Amino acid sequence: MIPSAFEYVAPASLAEATAFLAAHPDDAKLLAGGHSLVPLMKLRLAAPKYLVDLARVPGLKGIREANGALEIGALTTHYEVESSSLVRERLPVLAETAALIGDVQVRNRGTIGGSLAHADPAADYPAPILALEAEISVTGSKGQRTIKATDFFVDLLTTALKPDEVITQVRIPIPAAGSGAAYVKFPHPASRYAIVGVAALVRLNADGSCASAAIGVTGAGSKAVRASAAEQGLVGSRLDDAAIQKAGAAAAEAIEPVGDIHASAEYRRHLVREFTMRALRAAAERAKK
Repeated sequence: MIPSAFEYVAPASLAEATAFLAAHPDDAKLLAGGHSLVPLMKLRLAAPKYLVDLARVPGLKGIREANGALEIGALTTHYEVESSSLVRERLPVLAETAALIGDVQVRNRGTIGGSLAHADPAADYPAPILALEAEISVTGSKGQRTIKATDFFVDLLTTALKPDEVITQVRIPIPAAGSGAAYVKFPHPASRYAIVGVAALVRLNADGSCASAAIGVTGAGSKAVRASAAEQGLVGSRLDDAAIQKAGAAAAEAIEPVGDIHASAEYRRHLVREFTMRALRAAAERAKK
């Protein structure tokens, strides 16, 4: 289908972009990679009056290490995250996650900031973003602020972003020594979106017991969430099969799964349990190395 008529706007600066958004809060949509917005426009599920292209705004791309974290510009593509030697060395789970997104064409155009702002409940990034306790830097017409990942995803396709705000970068702390992280998912065979995806980050004490754990779940409900009860139950325990099975059950019990044509709510609950265990086993093995 052909999108509804719209006006194309190409701001040359972040200030220009946020000012335009502030002036048209209900009529403007941001264009980053376009792999989420453009299909919605073609289906007439989105019909913005103004399409604000961020491609000419400087300073929104790139990956660097600073103050114990990786800082990733919002317009950095999935492929750039996947192929970055810095990400592969310091946050391999994020590179692995990026490599699982869609197909080559999607990864070459889609961006990390666009994906997070779209907040698709089956997207891959939210699970590791939550587990790694990332912070999302945004700029609006009234200034800058930082949103914790746990506060960012509000509901289906809804985030904590204000109408005039633009994501500028994602800051992800580099896990401490003795940590391991993994992301695993049950993908839709055509779209590769996550029917359920789980990211786990664990840190081990010198005696092998669990010092901390973080689990992010995507695909199961209307938004990505942390499996807090499962995390708390792991702290202080040895990550043996019994502890991991208990955590999987806790994650599945706490989730509020949705049912659709791809999977029933009960099947999604089963997948949360199974993939939580898989992610924890993989993360624990990496933490031991």
